[in-house]
Formats: sequence, C-alpha cells, structure tokens
Amino acid sequence: MEADAMLAAVHHIIPLTTIVRERLLPVKGKVLARLNQKVSPTDIVAEAAWAREHILLDVARILNLSADAADRLIRCKVGDRLPAGAVIATGRGLLPKMVKVPRETRVTASGGGQVLLEAGESRMELRAGISGIVVQIIPDRGVVIQTSGALIQGVWGNGRVDTGVMINLAEKPDTVLTEGRLDVSFRGSVIIAAQARDVETLQAAAELPVRGLILASLFPSLLPAAREMRYPIVLTDGFGSMPMNSAAYRLLTTNAKREATLNAEVYDRYSGARPEVIIPLPVSSEQASPRDVETFAAGQTVRMRRPPMAGTIGTVLALHPGLTTLPGGLRAVCANIKFENGEQALVPLVNLEVVG
Repeated sequence: MEADAMLAAVHHIIPLTTIVRERLLPVKGKVLARLNQKVSPTDIVAEAAWAREHILLDVARILNLSADAADRLIRCKVGDRLPAGAVIATGRGLLPKMVKVPRETRVTASGGGQVLLEAGESRMELRAGISGIVVQIIPDRGVVIQTSGALIQGVWGNGRVDTGVMINLAEKPDTVLTEGRLDVSFRGSVIIAAQARDVETLQAAAELPVRGLILASLFPSLLPAAREMRYPIVLTDGFGSMPMNSAAYRLLTTNAKREATLNAEVYDRYSGARPEVIIPLPVSSEQASPRDVETFAAGQTVRMRRPPMAGTIGTVLALHPGLTTLPGGLRAVCANIKFENGEQALVPLVNLEVVG
C-alpha cells in the first residue's frame, strides 16, 4: 500500500486545543501589534497601502529623443509626489513639447527615458481574526497569534470576522432557520442554525444585526447574497440542504451561551486556511496543537467528503490492504467504515478526512 494513499487531511473539530494562527498582509506593510500583546478578533494588527493605478510615461518617445537624452531632461526623482499637470520634462527648440502628469501621482521608478507613476491609494487593514496573544512578529508582513479553546473548521466562509455569544436555534442538525425566528433579543449574537433557505432570512439577520451565522449548508443560489452580508457566515458541511455533522453539532450546541469568534475566511487549499469557529476556553496547561495531516488507522473518527454522504461521521473499522475494485470498476485504497446509524460501508480513502 503506497504511503501517500494513507495520508489523510484532518478536519478539525476539537473540544480543547492550542490554536496558532499566522496573520499576514498580501504585500509589505506596517505591523501595528506588539509582541506579547493581547488582541481581540477585530483588532487591527497590520496595515498596508498600495496604488490603484500605474501610469507609464515614455518621455523619450513623446519628445522624440534617445533614452539617455530624455533621462537628462527628466526633472523628477523616485518618491516625488506630483500634482496634476506637473511638468516632468520639457523638450528643446522654440516651441518645446512638455510632458505632464495626468493626475496627482507619485514617482515610483525612472530610467531608460521613461517614468513610472502610481495614482490613487488603497489601504488594507489586517485584523487579528482570533482572541489571543501575539507570540511572533513577522517584520513588514504580520503576526503569529496563539490561543486555547474549541476549534470547529468549516468548508465555506464569506470573508468576514466577528465575535459574539452563541445562541442555539438548531434543535436538530437539520433545523431550517426562518426569518420569523429572528427577533431583537438575538441582536449582537452568533446564531447556530442548520440551514437557511432564503435571502429574507439572511437579510433579517443583517437588520438585527447579528454578529455571525453558523450553518451546516446553504443553497448555491444564496452564495452571492451571503458574500454581501456584513456579518460572518460559516458553513460547516457544504451546499444544498445538508444537515450539520454530528461532531460539529455536539460541540457547538454544548457550548451555546459562550463567546465565539467566527473567522469566515475563504478556504484556500494551498495555504491551508479555512473558515473556522473558535470558542476561547481557559486551560490549566498548554494543549498540543492539532496536526493538519494524519495517517489513516483503525479506530479513527472520519468524515465523508463527497456526496451523497458528504459530512457523515463514522469510524474506521479496518483498512483494506492493496487496491480494492469498486462497483464502478475503479480501483482504490479503501477502508471499512461504520457510521453512527450502525450501517457499514467500504469507502475509498480519498473520500475521507480524519476528524480531530
């Protein structure tokens, strides 16, 4: 049996663990947080600015000169801020041509008879995303934050971050949240629900407003509206009308009335970033950090990754040696899985991830 086939992605649903998160700017910027500083999820730990537009002025071509001759006529240098209409070079002769900047800009490069300008400015503020302690500063890029608590990873998020006390409105793992169930008493809360099936429910939550929404699943047609909501939305299981997996449901509902942070960041398979719910909990000693990869073994709790049983939780009874021929004719490394309803099935390992 090939070693690679035995490696399993881990979907973290853990009652208590040490959580370490790297928070980085996409470009160089300024780190605002300090080492050993205590931060909350919405605290700004770093910021960056970059130009919205770049303008290349080919002075040599405009003045019909060689690059060296044009360089001698250019009046600006890197770092200069220029007002709209500023003249950066003037040609020779009785009626010399002038090269002007079209709008307020900053010079970022000059040479070879050309000047590169940047106009406008966008700013990005990087938030902590979790409550914890800054344990490392990454110069010009960001921080590493550590905390302890329960961790529930999701499969989709709308890119928002917030914190609030969790309120459980999911009496069962497949309870449907409706607009009529939301009232003013839930203002500022994080709502635990299983499914939301219409835009009106999402909008009603926004109007309260809530601090977050934890759902098992959401219809694909609602994703554009979900992305526009100003509060974080985390899906624990997928799309359509899937119930919440039992492990996430138990952990979330038993921690109702506790404060939780929803970091609904977009799933990135390359960096490993996932949307997640973090419930800060006190600990008497430091817990081990969870692993992102495990080796499949008998006795592990696993989660189905693909339809029609996506999200279903089971236990590995035994691993089959070598390749097993499946009903469709495909050959794959498989395991015997016992599901929570008592049923057993032979499942390809590629369709499983370890829960832990």
